Amino acid sequence: MPRFSGIATMFRLPTAESSEGVDVGIIGVPLDIGTSNRTGTRYGPRQIRSESVLIRPYGMATGAAPFDSFQVADLGDVAINPYNLAASIALIENHYRDLLTQPLKPISLGGDHTITLPILRAIAKKHGTVALIHVDAHADVNDTMFGEKITHGTIFRRAIEEGLVEPGKMFQIGLRATGYAADDFDWARDKGVTVVTAEECWYKSLAPLMDSIRSNIGAEQPTYLSFDIDGLDPSVAPGTGTPEPAGLMTSQGLEIIRGCFGLNLVGADLVEVSPPYDTTGNTALMAANLVFEMLCSLPGCLRR
Repeated sequence: MPRFSGIATMFRLPTAESSEGVDVGIIGVPLDIGTSNRTGTRYGPRQIRSESVLIRPYGMATGAAPFDSFQVADLGDVAINPYNLAASIALIENHYRDLLTQPLKPISLGGDHTITLPILRAIAKKHGTVALIHVDAHADVNDTMFGEKITHGTIFRRAIEEGLVEPGKMFQIGLRATGYAADDFDWARDKGVTVVTAEECWYKSLAPLMDSIRSNIGAEQPTYLSFDIDGLDPSVAPGTGTPEPAGLMTSQGLEIIRGCFGLNLVGADLVEVSPPYDTTGNTALMAANLVFEMLCSLPGCLRR
């Protein structure tokens, strides 16, 4: 079947109605009512799937063969409530709790970054407190936004407060640009989070950083990877709701994800792709490639 034909599932994978017998499930969460700026991420999962048909089954640089290693399926989308954010949070958490009754690793397609909080709640219910690698232009540790405690800019404060994430094993990479106050990144630092600003990443390989992160986390600690596409520079990923200048380069994004190989990754997400702001489809194609790299970095992935 030509790649432009057939049903546009993620990576042209089979679909599955349940997580039984699935090692890795790809789940769409088409939510954008948690965002504070440009909407459109509700269309992210569909566009990422559409662009993913270009991805081939082997990683030429890493020698990784995820589809030979795992039973991977597209598990469709969470049926969110597009009129009620609180209801959607509950729907997402319950959906993932049901999925995780099976020995499955979820890789999620956003949707805005709000989706990570209910996913982490379900992950922590199964695995306990996790280490976290968070790629983003923004810290997402506001206490409230417009009086709301749960939005795409508050989730990691809530995750730390709820004990879902171990701050001493949490790493935020790519933070940058302007903020509301001089200490915008300091709340996380004060809790023990390691903040790596974009400026610290300019003009260098991030492989040594990932070596240090792996050493800090260790091979056994359950770890979650949350990758906001706006962590990348808008020159390579313009299709997002809150773009910020001078971000990470594509190669650095790949180094971060590939550097997770050797960790006990129990799940990952790729969020904040907003297709209306990139009619070329390149941002969604970038996202699809990053998701493939996430599959390649899961523990147990065969390498040639």
